[in-house]
Amino acid sequence: MAITDWAVEDRPREKLLARGPEFLSDAELLAIFLRTGIKGKSAVDLARDILCDAGGLRELLSADESRFCQSKGLGQAKFVQLKAVVEMSRRYLEEHIKRGDALTDVNAVRSYLCHRLRGYPYEVFACLFLDNKHRVIEYEEMFRGTIDSASVHPREVIRRAIHHNAAATIFAHNHPSGVAEPSQADHRITDRLKDALGMVDVRVLDHFIIGDEVVSFAERGYI
Repeated sequence: MAITDWAVEDRPREKLLARGPEFLSDAELLAIFLRTGIKGKSAVDLARDILCDAGGLRELLSADESRFCQSKGLGQAKFVQLKAVVEMSRRYLEEHIKRGDALTDVNAVRSYLCHRLRGYPYEVFACLFLDNKHRVIEYEEMFRGTIDSASVHPREVIRRAIHHNAAATIFAHNHPSGVAEPSQADHRITDRLKDALGMVDVRVLDHFIIGDEVVSFAERGYI
């Protein structure tokens, strides 16, 4: 069935206008970007094929040009357009937590950290340093590789917190597997850093684990 034969409320563009982008699937959002299908396939069917080949939306958005262009219906022009969209999204999110702004929207922080960390194929541990009014001072990616108690050094986190004259911090790291459930190592790291930073009067407000979903230690009562 051609997309023009669908009920109006089921067409991606009309659905977005009527209900909002959050109600669209990944394939429907990508279909709006593609605009047209190929060889008898609707844009939505083509989008589903592309996402299946890529391994998902995250993988597609983080793919390099050669891998991106292997998908039917995609080419260098679409690659450039999509990378521009991704960069605009990153800058939009940064505007919500830019330097000097107080953090009042937890969802904006969550979205920003997701955007910064979700695409990495390896683990990255980051700190968001804040002043005593919870205004953003700096975001820093501090450790890379396998994140465990041996690779995250409290002394270095303390040094950077003192450098920024931070009063509080938020931790975040990604799980490339997509499984966001905190491990025992994640709990140990958080406890060690919380104790160490407490010695220099720096509060730990949260620790976000970024996977296919996002887990907040504060929301779960772990902090």
